[in-house]
Amino acid sequence: MPFSLHFSPTPLITAPSPLSKPFFLVPYYHTLHAPKSPLCSSMEHALTHQGKQEAFDRRPEDSQTLPLGLRRDAMPSHVAVIMDGNRRWARLRDLPVRSGYEAGVESLRKIVEICCKWGIKVLSVFAFSSDNWFRPKVEVEFLMSLFERGMQEDTGIFFRENIRISVIGDLTKLPKALQELMVNLEEATKNNTRFQLIVAVSYSGHYDVVQACQRLALKAKCGLIEPSDINVSLMEQELETNCTEFPHPDLLIRTSGEFRISNFMLWQLAYTELFFAQSLWPDFGEAEFLKALLAFQQRQRRYGNQLAQSIYFAVQSGKKLNVMSLELEVDRKRGSTLERPPT
Repeated sequence: MPFSLHFSPTPLITAPSPLSKPFFLVPYYHTLHAPKSPLCSSMEHALTHQGKQEAFDRRPEDSQTLPLGLRRDAMPSHVAVIMDGNRRWARLRDLPVRSGYEAGVESLRKIVEICCKWGIKVLSVFAFSSDNWFRPKVEVEFLMSLFERGMQEDTGIFFRENIRISVIGDLTKLPKALQELMVNLEEATKNNTRFQLIVAVSYSGHYDVVQACQRLALKAKCGLIEPSDINVSLMEQELETNCTEFPHPDLLIRTSGEFRISNFMLWQLAYTELFFAQSLWPDFGEAEFLKALLAFQQRQRRYGNQLAQSIYFAVQSGKKLNVMSLELEVDRKRGSTLERPPT
């Protein structure tokens, strides 16, 4: 069924789902794994990319058409966006600030549609930062109502298009009705597999790392882990992006011509490619998105070292890797062959 941006408002989801207490006080625990061998996180990310890519379904229509020059085999799995410039867009047109935010919602709907059409699996958007609570009260109240209205209206699209919604951030600060709506929507769409939209609300990278550390400290206090058990893997299990199979964005786009990441996904962006667009967010459409993706596909992702780069390209090409093949792959990249003892 074609993706449509025009739809009738859908009633609020009624499936009950209890709200949790503040994140760091709730002793819910992931299954713990034994400490891993000291591989760098960049290598772990590259090695697991192949299996995670196969975890998602792809509709037949998703693979039919791509713009000229865009390669499906180099498409990012996870794109993150800092949606900046809504207020400036409104002021440049002598419009109220709320008009800029409403135009920004329409731009987001278009980008979600494009992601579904082009086969991108996850889109994370920075919708409301922890610092945005310091904006004028009337502006904050309007944004809360806009979140609620937008999610209610788009519920039909989420189900029809098999879209999963995840919300990350300190939801305890949101209005009660909005908290309930978000929790219910997450629960109702958790088995949708075509595409995942992650909305960061009342979020910051600092908050995410701190709440993960608090969770790990609580586990250590309860005797579930030893402090020496804490490693990159355990840390990432506690970050809010544990809701997705692709927790590390491949590409970050920031609009409005600003060159900073503004405390967004600080841990997760370690090896992310960055693209800074001049367009204000309401003006960011298919042409600008295509430009960002083409730039991404022209880059050579090294993940911090030669070996990790070799692993990444080998996995992308479908190779099954073992220790010997990893060494051979590195040698091939370096253009030399090392002598090896007989086995």
